[in-house]
Amino acid sequence: MTHASRREFATLLLALTGLPVLRRLGVNAQPAHPTPRAGITARKVLTAAELSRSPQLVPLFDGVREIPHIVDGIRCHCGCAEFNGHYSLLSCYEEANAMAQICPICQGEGRVAVRLAKAGKTLDEIRVAIDAQFG
Repeated sequence: MTHASRREFATLLLALTGLPVLRRLGVNAQPAHPTPRAGITARKVLTAAELSRSPQLVPLFDGVREIPHIVDGIRCHCGCAEFNGHYSLLSCYEEANAMAQICPICQGEGRVAVRLAKAGKTLDEIRVAIDAQFG
């Protein structure tokens, strides 16, 4: 099990409690999905070696690594999209502080994207499914 820093914990807490409150108040918490960047790669997605403390996540990160062009076109609904430098759900799987290491929403959206991409669904179809489940 990975231990979260105070900042990661606060972010996760806000994501899990703050956004539902905003939605009940009628605040639009669902901006448009980002446009996938041309030439995007999975070069920054964490590898099995980098996930040694969370081996159960390796198949998920490997799946995301196979479809960066799709995951880069999905907005993450957990609240991390508000962070500076965060572009898309792909950002949740990149670098050492990848939010998807600890966030069940980032992980859930990634699982849906991987499963539906393997089933041959388009980016638009995957977005609709993710919005229905997490939006």
